[in-house]
Amino acid sequence: MSDDGYDKKIVIVGAGQAGVAAAFRLRQNGHRGPVTMIGDEIWPPYQRPPLSKKYLTGELARERLFLKPAKAYEESDIELVLGRRVMGIDREARRVLLNGGEGGDVAYDTLILATGGSPRQPDRPGVTLPGNMFTLRGIADADAMRGRLESCQNLLVVGGGYIGLELAAVARRCGLKVTLLEQASRILGRVACAETADYFRQLHTDNGVTIREGLSIAGFGGPERQPSFVGLSDGGEVPFDLAVFGIGLLPNDTLAREAGLECDGGIVVDGWGRTSDPDIRAAGDCARLPFQGHLIRIESVHNAIAHAEHIADDILRPGGEAYTPVPWFWSDQYDCKLQITGLNLGFTNVVSRPGEKPGALSNWYFNGQTMIACDAMNDARSFMLAKRWLAVSDRPGPEMVADPSWNPASF
Repeated sequence: MSDDGYDKKIVIVGAGQAGVAAAFRLRQNGHRGPVTMIGDEIWPPYQRPPLSKKYLTGELARERLFLKPAKAYEESDIELVLGRRVMGIDREARRVLLNGGEGGDVAYDTLILATGGSPRQPDRPGVTLPGNMFTLRGIADADAMRGRLESCQNLLVVGGGYIGLELAAVARRCGLKVTLLEQASRILGRVACAETADYFRQLHTDNGVTIREGLSIAGFGGPERQPSFVGLSDGGEVPFDLAVFGIGLLPNDTLAREAGLECDGGIVVDGWGRTSDPDIRAAGDCARLPFQGHLIRIESVHNAIAHAEHIADDILRPGGEAYTPVPWFWSDQYDCKLQITGLNLGFTNVVSRPGEKPGALSNWYFNGQTMIACDAMNDARSFMLAKRWLAVSDRPGPEMVADPSWNPASF
């Protein structure tokens, strides 16, 4: 084989947003060698955000989840190996080892780990959850939940992050009685300021959700295979027909750890996605990457795509600049579209600014005088301005943002 990077055999473990982005970017940039993508689900690569929204309600057909039509992979000569799990990495031989079936191992020159993450499971004895308790990560989870929602009256959502809040909103639209339980002192405790949490607490309360904060689960009651209520740390109980847990995402880094790669709450990479093995990269939710002096994981579709494409570019044309993301995220709940840009790590103060439309609001995070992030609720203009400012060093200070007479367009 030629030493030309364009002829390398690339194997991608993970058939999600990051894996697809890397594979097609390689082809778009003229990569000539084999590209193989391995996924452990039977479905072709698909988008996950709609699972907790329109797909769960049946408004979105399964086929519309798929990221690319089947012919796109054929036309780009990208081999899809689906329904197979990678059991190990032989770094010395540069091969990945697959579970059962033909083709038990696949050789690589460069390996990209785009393994994503898995929902944190509730602390409950046993290997599997009872039939009326779920976590939501894949199509199979959403299909099983959708079948149960039709006969459900009382839904318990455990976890007051964005996934839990989105599920609560969907359930209320379906007419279910919803109780949301958050163990921390408030919802969105890990990801947003108190002002943003207040906005969404009020939004959900106005829509009929009962939110219980600062309480943990003491135990489950009722039949073992079909619990009917949860006991709380304050001695109270909440009945439910169906319980959904949205209590965080764990990086799928087991494969990397067992192969001896450096891991620390995710697969540790440098600014070019390189792991501690120069022939192995990691992209997306599973990767812990450098950001403003920190090692962090960024759980977002945008980061999965941008990070994977940066890695693909560097594989073919090494020596470019390190990956420097301007993170952004979104969440849809009822008639509210939340758009977030930046990361609020180390914020010292928050400035709230009403938007131009009724009910619109933006919360601006500052570290001293430096703007570092913004949460925009039904305020697309503030989101776009904040996103633009975060990409440069010259940004408005808190006094400007707090001044109702200030015109952001003038900055």
